[in-house]
Parts: sequence; structure tokens; C-alpha cells
Amino acid sequence: MASEQGKFTTTSGIPIEQIYVPDHVSEMNPKTDMGLPGEYPFVRGVHPTGYRGKLWTMRMFAGFGAAEDTNARYKYLLEHGETGLSVAFDYPTLIGLDTDNPEAKGEFGKCGVGISSLADMEILFDGIPVDKITTSMTINGPAAVIWAMYIVAAEKRGVPMEKLGGTIQNDILKEYQAQNSYIFPPKPSMRLVVDTLEFGSMHLPRWNTISISGYHIREAGSTAVQELAFTLANGLAYVEAAIERGLKIDDFAPRLSFFFNSHNDFFEEIAKFRAARRIWAREMKERFGANERSQWLRFHTQTAGCTLTAQQPENNIIRTSLQALAAVLGGTQSLHTNSMDEALALPSEKAVLTALRTQQIIAHESGVVNSVDPLGGSYMMETLTNQIEASVYEYFDRIESVGGVLDGIEEAFFQREIADAAFRYQKQIETKQSIVVGLNEYELDEPITIPLLRIDEEAQRRHLDRLSRLRTERNNEKVGSCLGRLRDAAKGTENLMPYILEAVREYATLGEVCDAFRDVFGVHQPVSRF
Repeated sequence: MASEQGKFTTTSGIPIEQIYVPDHVSEMNPKTDMGLPGEYPFVRGVHPTGYRGKLWTMRMFAGFGAAEDTNARYKYLLEHGETGLSVAFDYPTLIGLDTDNPEAKGEFGKCGVGISSLADMEILFDGIPVDKITTSMTINGPAAVIWAMYIVAAEKRGVPMEKLGGTIQNDILKEYQAQNSYIFPPKPSMRLVVDTLEFGSMHLPRWNTISISGYHIREAGSTAVQELAFTLANGLAYVEAAIERGLKIDDFAPRLSFFFNSHNDFFEEIAKFRAARRIWAREMKERFGANERSQWLRFHTQTAGCTLTAQQPENNIIRTSLQALAAVLGGTQSLHTNSMDEALALPSEKAVLTALRTQQIIAHESGVVNSVDPLGGSYMMETLTNQIEASVYEYFDRIESVGGVLDGIEEAFFQREIADAAFRYQKQIETKQSIVVGLNEYELDEPITIPLLRIDEEAQRRHLDRLSRLRTERNNEKVGSCLGRLRDAAKGTENLMPYILEAVREYATLGEVCDAFRDVFGVHQPVSRF
């Protein structure tokens, strides 16, 4: 983009030179070494063979309406070449409410699938080989409860937990910073996160018990540098909390994963991914003495939902293609491509298939997978990578100066930084300093003609009927006893996962388990410091 002074910068404000030469790279800090793919500090990738050895997992984020509807969409995607599942939950589920809670009225199935109980989870994955397919679940406040439902649903089908592979997002810190889908205050929420890290390291060796997410930080309006700095700072805070619990770094760190946004600035995004690996490797090695496997930064990428326009929605196919290509050239392990209609509605079958085909064409027709880190050594790429890294460390110093991540949340440091960046970007669009094709330039006055998905109103009735029957047919005395033991455990310091699993096995609902925690932990009440 061009600045008001006619200079060119990235979306983070990093100046872009007209041409790059070796001096641009050599003048940077010598600590920013490059190495080879598969070698420390892993800036060129964590595997020496890159995609020549294995393609990224094609994992389309999907969920809408009742469990039956989403189950059908998952089977459709798997039939057309998807290689991993990714679950989107509706808002009541995200904040730990059952669908029949009065506060959930009108929100069922609108932004994801509604899950109120183990019965819903069993239907959601009916007929899907959970021991062969990895599943990613975007859930944070009630992550431990939803994870328990997935574990028990598999267990009832004869699949032991040690055979399950996948990811729960479980990144509560970014909820306070950007997305606001929290339930409990930060300290008990961090306890639940560490409980899952500990339980997973002991019982689910193939499961990533946290996906430290920059995606939602970026969607809230941050720059690429802020996304990376805040995400890595959050990751380091989780590591410190786990070590404080008594966990050994190399027992849990290999199962940490990350989740990044791929935005419009093509070269900045690739440099961001490369800088992320180097910073994480260095911090894990030098700060914590972690082994090589624990130094790997593995990440999932989603193309930028905030860049999609309701105007001329077909243009979103091109945006998504460029963003997906940046993620691949940046070395992502897993990728979701947004659908062209997502600024208007949940993705239709046709739109989501086009989005999946975008990944498949990049993988099989473009040739970019044939060489590991093909942009490595580019004067521009290495300079941008170094500049982003230097800017991230400047943010680390600022975060430390406000007392760390938790104190920074209390002081609204992150919230202010993101809000200021979002405001600046909006002004650039309004003044046409940044051009968005079809929105503030090259507009067309034409109706939307693409087919849009409509939620079946009957789906909510089926879901509520199932929930009502469950409350009648289960052993409510056992449910009450389990919830009582869970409350008592929450008052102490024990790992809560065994108690959550016990309650879920008796079909305690999501809302009931979260209410037990609300009784003990309370709910988070943010204080505005703007």
C-alpha cells in the first residue's frame, strides 16, 4: 500500500524499498540467521523435505445448525478430498450455554453447530473414523468440556483416547485481548488450560491441547506484527504457567500448536510465518532449555475472513487464493480457505467446494510445493523477516513493561493496541489510501446472485427435543453427584479433567458443567480502561 507521503509500506507500516540488495540483509542483527529447512532456528521450516514429504492438512472450518446438518457437511467435504475436520461452534456453545437457556435464544446454529451434550457430539461424528481423521475444534472458555465430550464419544465407539489426534483451540488469553468469548476470570481459566495440557501429555500423545491463536487478534484489527507479537507472548505465558504447575517442558511443549491469519499483504504474511518459527525456536531453546522437538512452531492457517466483502463476492475467491498461497509458501502445516459467500452467510455447498478446490489446485498444479522454502534467500524476504522479528521483540519489551500478559489484559494494553490499529486501517479505506476492490473502488451496482445457505428452522426443534429427552431419560441422581464432585474439585487444586469426563459420561450438559464452574470461579467482568 502507498502512504500519504507516497512511500510504500506493509500493512504493519514497515517501509518497502524499491529494490533490495544484499546490504539490506547483512545490516540486520547477525542473530537472525537462516539455516536450512529442518535445522535450528527453523526459519525455513521444521521439516527438511517440506511438502515434498507430506502436504499440509486441508481442514475446512465448518459447522451450522444441528449436529445432523454438520455431520452431513463433514461427510461431503471428506468425500471431496478434505484431509482433516475443523469444527465451528455456535455462540451459545462458545460461552458454555445450553440451547434451551433463555440467554441463547435466537443464536442456535447461526455461526456454527450447537452442541449441548454428549448426545449431540455422538451425532456430530457419527460414521466418521475419528481414529484416522484428525479433528480441530475452535473452542476456548468451555474447551475442556467439549474435549471431554469428544473423548467420551470416541470411547463409546471403542476408540481409546490415546488413538485420538487433533487440536482444541483452548487459547483463553486471546479471548480477553480480542474476541471476548470468555466465561471465567483469567486465573481459573488459565488453570483449566494447564489442566488440559497436563492431561493431554499423560493420556493423549497425538493431541494438540492448545492452538495459540493469532487469527482472532488479526480479525479484530491488529497488524501482522501485533498478531505475531501478542500470539507468541501468549504462548510463552502458557509455557510459564505449565512449568509453574510442575510440568516438564519437553513433556508438553511438542504438542503446542499455533493458529495464524493469512491476510492480503502477500510478502509480509510469508515473512511473518518465517519469523514466527525463528522467534519461537530461540525462546524455547534459550529461555526454557527445551529440546529440538519442543522448539518447533507448527501452525494452522486460515485465510482472512475480515478481508471478505459482501460486494462482488466472487472477488473473494481471488483474495482467498492469494492468502492461501502465502500460507503455503510460509510453510503452514494445516490450512482452511474461506468461502466466497462468508461475508453474507454461512458457506453454501458450492462455495465451500470451490474453497477446498483452491487448496487442491495450489497443491497439485502450481508447482510451489516442489521446493522447500522457495523464497528463502530472497533479499526482500529475508529483510522483511528480520524487520518483523525486530518489531516483535520491541513489543515483547513493551508487554514486559506493563507486567506481562495477564497484567497487560487487566490494563487493556492489548485491547488499545488492536483498537488503534483497526481505526488506522479503517481510515485508510475511507480515504482510499488502501484500495479494496469492489468496496471503495471499481464498485458495481448489481444484486447478489450467488446461492446462500439458509438454516433449517426445524433443526433447532430437533435439537431441543433431543435435549429435553436427555434430561428425562438420563440418571439425574448420578449427574447431580458428578456435578457435586466437580464443584468440590474446582475449589481445590486437582486436575479437573477426570471430573469433567465423569460428568460428561453421565450426560451432564455443557451448560450444567459450566454452571458448576461459574458457581466456584465466577464470571469475568471486564473493566474498560480506554
